[in-house]
Amino acid sequence: MKNGMTVTSDYFLLDEELDDAEIALRDRIRAYVDTDVLPIINEYWERAEFPHQLRPGLAGLGIIGGTIEGYGCPGLSRRAAGIVAREISRGDGSINTYIGVHSSLGMGTIAMLGSEEQRQRWLPEMATLQRTGAFALTEPEHGSDSVALETSARREGGEWVLNGHKRWIGNGDAADIVVIFARDAADGQVKGFVMEKNDDGTYPAGYEPTVITGKMGKRAILQSDIVISDMRVPAANQLENCHSFRDVSRVLTATRGGAAWEAVGHAMAAYEIAATYAGQREQFGQPIASFQLVQHKLANMLSELTAMQLMCTRMAELAETDRLTGPMASMVKMSTAQKAKWICNEARDMLAGNGVLIERHIARHLTDMDIVSTYEGTDSIQSLLVGRDITGISAFK
Repeated sequence: MKNGMTVTSDYFLLDEELDDAEIALRDRIRAYVDTDVLPIINEYWERAEFPHQLRPGLAGLGIIGGTIEGYGCPGLSRRAAGIVAREISRGDGSINTYIGVHSSLGMGTIAMLGSEEQRQRWLPEMATLQRTGAFALTEPEHGSDSVALETSARREGGEWVLNGHKRWIGNGDAADIVVIFARDAADGQVKGFVMEKNDDGTYPAGYEPTVITGKMGKRAILQSDIVISDMRVPAANQLENCHSFRDVSRVLTATRGGAAWEAVGHAMAAYEIAATYAGQREQFGQPIASFQLVQHKLANMLSELTAMQLMCTRMAELAETDRLTGPMASMVKMSTAQKAKWICNEARDMLAGNGVLIERHIARHLTDMDIVSTYEGTDSIQSLLVGRDITGISAFK
């Protein structure tokens, strides 16, 4: 780079605290992203298609299953799982969402809420990506208010019959295993069910997914609108330890940290791209990195990024010792999403006209961060969860 400028996004040297296994994990993912993901992702993002050829490489990284122990899963620490989300998102958010939906939400739900027999039945093949998963909670009329879901389930002999409508379900059009949440018509409580593809690769009658098109971000991960009409699920596929929405909330709290680490990855990429560009781009006879306004932007971007990294590192420490609360996770998700959106926007501004070109990658990170700030709870909802914890008064009516 011109003028000997060195770009680092780890200003407080946090990666120096990683152990040897975590460093190897970071480097393994970063190399995979650089050699396999970045050369192809823009074309898939622009066409709104998922690059299925990446699946074997993802399976070989030793990351599928995240913190789950046994069943062929890596049993990562919370910090290591965060590094996975950070490094994958530093390359592309759609690929991170694919892993998050399959590994954290799909497999995580089965691990947390399934019986031992159910874990043994589904998790080993999911850990190698022989079978892929999805997580169907959100409905068209119940996004933030997911506890009010209307999809119903009624027991008929040895089967459950499900009816309802799900939306924004990542991988919902292609997954082999879909975790579906529905309200038991008998007791009104939310239960979990696992729908499996038929042996011939088709979906059971009554499961009708339609890929949602026209998205501004996360374009390389396909999300579906799913109509469920009298779909039958064997009673053995009811998740044994899901008795109410409180159990669903445990899964959501455990995965919310992944969205915060993803925000760090997007922000790191955006900052590094902007800082590198500032050292190379010349205007008025000198690199723009020499201008006060540009240095001011870079200093503030790096400051906010460092705050994000510190919050996520502390969040991982609290989670590792079972001290992370739901409101804590909400605060971290809210704060990192806000800061990452700002950093990506500043990077886009610094690249000026070049920033709108997908070849510069900023457009992906910027629009993907708009999506990240929405899922796993919008900033507004997260603030109310924290506010309720502060005041003891619920603002939800």
